[in-house]
Amino acid sequence: MGDVAMTVPVIRLVRKHSPGIKISVLTKPIYQKIFREIEDINLIEFEDKGQHKGLIGLMRLNRQLKKTGIDAVIDLHKVLRTNFLKIIWGENFYQIDKGRKEKENLINGSVFKQLKTSHQRYLDVFKNIGINTSFSKIDFPKKINLSKQKISNKIDFTKKLIGIAPFAKHEAKTYSLEQTKKVIGSISKKYTILLFGGGEHEVKQLKTISEENENVFSLAGGASLTCQLDFISNLDLMISMDSANGHLAAMYGVKVLTIWGVTHPYAGFAPFNQSSKYSILVDKNRYPKIPTSIYGNKSPEEYKQAINTITPKQIIEKIQEII
Repeated sequence: MGDVAMTVPVIRLVRKHSPGIKISVLTKPIYQKIFREIEDINLIEFEDKGQHKGLIGLMRLNRQLKKTGIDAVIDLHKVLRTNFLKIIWGENFYQIDKGRKEKENLINGSVFKQLKTSHQRYLDVFKNIGINTSFSKIDFPKKINLSKQKISNKIDFTKKLIGIAPFAKHEAKTYSLEQTKKVIGSISKKYTILLFGGGEHEVKQLKTISEENENVFSLAGGASLTCQLDFISNLDLMISMDSANGHLAAMYGVKVLTIWGVTHPYAGFAPFNQSSKYSILVDKNRYPKIPTSIYGNKSPEEYKQAINTITPKQIIEKIQEII
């Protein structure tokens, strides 16, 4: 979901720069709502567990794409499935350069510098078809009216609204829940907190936290993606790991405070249009092998808890500084 969310500011910019072209976005049905604020785009459902499953399904997908009259394909994902489509299309198929060698050098420690961001890599692909624009002028969607959301009447909107998404896919990217509770316990006295997450285990944990603290509400489990996006668009700040919710918030121009473990923003996956000051990193002098991987799925055992050397005080102070 994070990868999908990162494409949105770029496609929105391309749409504004080139209003005369027709843009179709091929994505899974579950992700289509992420593109809802982009005007005049055609969404095509990719049913990887249905009609587009396997080799035969990809052949069927290719026939469907041909019928739409597409002149060029922009591949922002570059995986096995899209590589298959590239073989079929040949010309007029343009792929992202993921910079794998540069990222490999970042991981093995031979270089340590900011690499090109994923957003710039996406934009670079569009340059191949003559769309030359930049991030110099950025527009974001307006906040969504929340009056129709049932939970809205419980929320104190006179206080700053902070979203917290305390989970990530991998352990070494996830700040400890106990320390997260300390942060929430401190800031909920001054701010209204909305909790975001998914999965049965996460839903239960976030529900418990919301019940134990005033001004804390969980949107995990019961709220649809549409509902969550509505609330995200109204946040004054999102706090997240190196994970999808940070990118969803950045789509709306929301300030995002990211907490990093064994990954690092130098790999190019920081949320869109955010100051480097909005990232809290593990002390690299203490953990010199960071980043140990691009996605946080690989790390030495002694690095798995590195993220928890970041103190709740550091996070609280950074919140106050940003907001």
